[in-house]
Amino acid sequence: MDNNNLSKLPMMALKDIPNPNADAKQIVALVKEEGRVVGYKLSDGQVLDKDESIKLAKQGGIRGVGIATRKGNEYLKSLPDEIEGNNLSNLPSITKK
Repeated sequence: MDNNNLSKLPMMALKDIPNPNADAKQIVALVKEEGRVVGYKLSDGQVLDKDESIKLAKQGGIRGVGIATRKGNEYLKSLPDEIEGNNLSNLPSITKK
């Protein structure tokens, strides 16, 4: 496998890559409960649970993410780019209230 194909692997792992709307929000923080991601805080201050976030992303309401599946469960994953700071795993965490 050449380097060009290797760079495509992260994108191939995504089940769905929605097209963001012009007014799509960005995820600015992860909402965690007991170390697990249970939701996301968006750039407009909204805090959504995982299912709401996935639904909104599929509708084009969240930019920079794709939908992946693990063990039959959908979750959001950062779209690969050259910027490490916008990867979901590098975002700050807040605790569920």
